[in-house]
Amino acid sequence: MARSSSAKPPVTKVASSTSPKPKNQIKKKHDDYTSDGVKDNDIFLLPVSDYQVMLVLTILGAIVRLFRIYQPTSVVFDEVHFGGFATKYIKGKFFMDVHPPLAKLLITLFGWLAGFKGDFDFKEIGKDYLEPGVPYVAMRLFPAICGIFLVPTVFLTLKAAGTRTATAALGAAFIIFENGLLTQARLILLDSPLVAATAFTALAFTSFTNQHEQGPSKAFDASWWFWLVMTGLGMGITVSIKWVGLFTIAWVGSLTLVQLWVLLGDTKTVTMRIFAKHFLARAFCLIIIPATFYMAMFAIHFVCLRNPGDGDGFMSSEFQATLNNKGMQDVPVDVAFGSRVTIRHVNTQGGYLHSHPLMYPTGSQQQQITLYPHKDDNNLFLLENQTQPLDINGEPINGTGAWDTAKNITENYIRNGDVIRLYHLATHRRLHSHDVRPPVSEADWQNEVSAYGYEGFAGDANDLFRVEIAKKQSLGPVAKDRLRTIQTKFRLVHIMTGCVLFSHKVKLPEWASEQQEVTCAKGGTLPNSLWYIESNAHPQLAGDAERVNYVNPGFFGKFWELQKVMWRTNAGLVESHAWDSRPESWPILRRGINFWGKEHRQIYLMGNPIVWYTATLAVVTYVLFKGIAVLRWQRSCNDYSNETFKRFDYEIGTSVLGWAFHYFPFFLMQRQLFLHHYFPALVFGIMAFCQIYDFATARFAIPGIRENPIVNKAGVITLLAISAVVFALYSPLAYGNAWTKTECNRVKLFSTWDWDCNNFLESYDAYSGVSASASAISQTPQPAVDNKQPPVQQQQQEAPKAGISGAPKFEPQGQKVIGREERVEYRDQDGNILNEEQVKALEGKVEFKTKYETRTRVVDANGNEVDVPIEDLAAAGVAPPHPDVQGANQETKKVVKDDPIPKEASSSKDGEKEAERSVPKPASEGNEATV
Repeated sequence: MARSSSAKPPVTKVASSTSPKPKNQIKKKHDDYTSDGVKDNDIFLLPVSDYQVMLVLTILGAIVRLFRIYQPTSVVFDEVHFGGFATKYIKGKFFMDVHPPLAKLLITLFGWLAGFKGDFDFKEIGKDYLEPGVPYVAMRLFPAICGIFLVPTVFLTLKAAGTRTATAALGAAFIIFENGLLTQARLILLDSPLVAATAFTALAFTSFTNQHEQGPSKAFDASWWFWLVMTGLGMGITVSIKWVGLFTIAWVGSLTLVQLWVLLGDTKTVTMRIFAKHFLARAFCLIIIPATFYMAMFAIHFVCLRNPGDGDGFMSSEFQATLNNKGMQDVPVDVAFGSRVTIRHVNTQGGYLHSHPLMYPTGSQQQQITLYPHKDDNNLFLLENQTQPLDINGEPINGTGAWDTAKNITENYIRNGDVIRLYHLATHRRLHSHDVRPPVSEADWQNEVSAYGYEGFAGDANDLFRVEIAKKQSLGPVAKDRLRTIQTKFRLVHIMTGCVLFSHKVKLPEWASEQQEVTCAKGGTLPNSLWYIESNAHPQLAGDAERVNYVNPGFFGKFWELQKVMWRTNAGLVESHAWDSRPESWPILRRGINFWGKEHRQIYLMGNPIVWYTATLAVVTYVLFKGIAVLRWQRSCNDYSNETFKRFDYEIGTSVLGWAFHYFPFFLMQRQLFLHHYFPALVFGIMAFCQIYDFATARFAIPGIRENPIVNKAGVITLLAISAVVFALYSPLAYGNAWTKTECNRVKLFSTWDWDCNNFLESYDAYSGVSASASAISQTPQPAVDNKQPPVQQQQQEAPKAGISGAPKFEPQGQKVIGREERVEYRDQDGNILNEEQVKALEGKVEFKTKYETRTRVVDANGNEVDVPIEDLAAAGVAPPHPDVQGANQETKKVVKDDPIPKEASSSKDGEKEAERSVPKPASEGNEATV
């Protein structure tokens, strides 16, 4: 970027033969911070003709974005998540998403105003909207309005930057005919609001910069203040939609620092008092206003989500206690031998120490110990001393109620270093460990933890654990000396092996209801081996005993905790996705994203190549220009004495800097990334191209061009026509319209553009037949489905035992399951089936990943198999597979680590939770969508 106008360029001696400039061309140099060559480009003072052009472009943008917005009439890609969030907002059920709440709140508002009552779950791609009467068009309308708003915003931003009206119209037309922006603006997604907010911030800051560069005469007047406040508001809106808004803040912040640096160098008109006013004005508008707006959105978020939901497992116990029905009564604080307690894990938020009458299928085959997120009677443990108490005759008192009649309970307080046993009240077994590997984490430093014994059994030495209080994590001096409910954080060290009770974000298989694994770890990390007591009851603790409860974290505590959880979860999205891509592929439009496919139609996120490549060309052009300019500056060439040259450097550099801030940070991320992450940078690239075009046709002194406005307008018309034609060629992928194989193959220029032309029919006439077939199938009775599962599991489902954590049970509604079976196949990376010898040879050398696949046979009422083609099933409304099952993009970096996203386990009580969770959920509950 160019130096500020107040910085004097290197002086070059001029030969005496150079003729002096005419008097009318000599411009007075400013002796303050006013920039040379800047005019007042106030967008409120444009000619009426400019507003007419902008209105026509806005109407055209509305037509393009609202055309068939009802299509498709089923859930598309990440509508699974963002539509689902609207359901949870309306029901008030707490959820956790990696994105701030503003856009999701507004999507919900549009749905609620249209009558949506939160009675649709959006759980599957392809799920029909029409039959349940979902006002999905109204919910899609908000992103569409944002997409329409983007058109005049870009037009006005280019006008504020000083371009001609035709050039500004070109930028707005590029926005209209950009297929990728169109696709995002027609669906219940966040990127259209994000891009609109980013563009509004760019408009506000460009207008403020124009006021600032006019010097002291404009400082602190109404227009100056208005655009500065609007910049801060735009920053707050942008970062409240997605954290990508932080890149916008960085762009504004860096340019603001340049402005302050220039002001500091103006010693003639800017005193330190005036400089302080400039600094404080910017600090208030660009820091306080965005931060306040951002926190206000979370305040609304917390007010809306008052009830427990799928996402509260991410949050701390103190946070969860603020939700309805999650709070608890005050409980006795003193913990003694004989206390009935529930013990909770500190670090993973996985839940309570838990057991149930199911055995491990491997190892010791003793009773399972798990971590379970719900309150349940199977979480209750009785704390016993390693020896029984004595009666008045010195004889041991046997039985689990031996401590209930203790006269002096203070003598039985459990202190740091005491050795205890934990007796599981529901199954009469004690917490137990031994030198046996766990069934999942089969590392040498991990021992199995089980429940062992029977009612009346005295136990053995492997039941003994020593209490070690973590004093730094415990609250208050008393809690550092002895166990106190909630306040004391402690470790349980196994006496016989020296390992510590441990849990981490590893889920057990279905035989343990996918609850969280508990092991005994030798050298386990401190956070994962810390526990605390949440509930406590003892017969000897009177009603007036000291009691305790969770401390209410208040708004700021909840706000800060949620920010940390969002950050950790966002950073944890590192698994490869079928349609992800890396940043180096975005500027060249290497591949898109498959959003939806049904009835031989497809929605595929694909940019307009003309718009995309011209934006990239603009960035490359400026980089080459800047490189040459720097070399010439070093050689004392006097380029920067040319006013137009200097304005080109600064104005184009500002846009390219915006592009860079919204592009290069993605190279530092190892998480899932998608093409739509490039859209904010694309908008800056479009503006940079239009500015370069304007300089080339209207501002550089090129003979026969600058003086002839028709050249500028002719070029605009040509570029607009080409972009519109290319837009039309690829529009079926944006609208989900009918398309033919021939037309599809004609415009598929690269093999990396990986939509499948074979999905489309040979002719448009054939689509009428598909619609008729779909209608016929939808009117037939629902067929029976052959879902296959092991006979053993089937028997368990037929006769569930009370108190056992059974695997989730799923029966398709209105369908008859006539049989299930399961088999395991091992395949290599190319999908080839491996035999037993090949699998055995690979053991210990490679890691096999599990992939579940369901195959379905359709039978009629008489049990005869019906051969229904795949395309007919699709036409009948069968959802296509989520892109997660399509395979992984090998370019995505893989990081091996524990599952960063705690998921709810199946219930432990009579199958109640199993029934609630029988319907499959998206691949990640809102976290992937966020992407």
